[in-house]
Amino acid sequence: MLAAYKEKDEMPHIFSKLEPLEGAIEAYTFLHSHFDTYILSTAPWNDPCPWSEKLLWVKQYLGDVALKHLILTHHKNLNRGDYLIDDRTENGAGRFGGELILFGSPEYPDWKKVLKYMKTQLP
Repeated sequence: MLAAYKEKDEMPHIFSKLEPLEGAIEAYTFLHSHFDTYILSTAPWNDPCPWSEKLLWVKQYLGDVALKHLILTHHKNLNRGDYLIDDRTENGAGRFGGELILFGSPEYPDWKKVLKYMKTQLP
């Protein structure tokens, strides 16, 4: 079924079916307690359903605190911050003004590696 879609995020209701990646909830909890953490996410413009699904996903898995820190945008570079953890460079992530931590890369293949690095950035 996925092969029928150009991009996986164009698949109907994909965001409502996703489970958190291993270590993601714990990583968010740590990051939120030590950094001013926001969630920057992108969804297809031509369908409002994924926007709602992302909001509901954040509320279900991360709670109301994270919900109030959710920014849905196609221009992540317009946001200010020291770090951006993202799995791609599209939608402005590659032009972000702070440090891009490329999740899934050889250097940061999982949340364990991301957190190890972020702990070194604590004051």
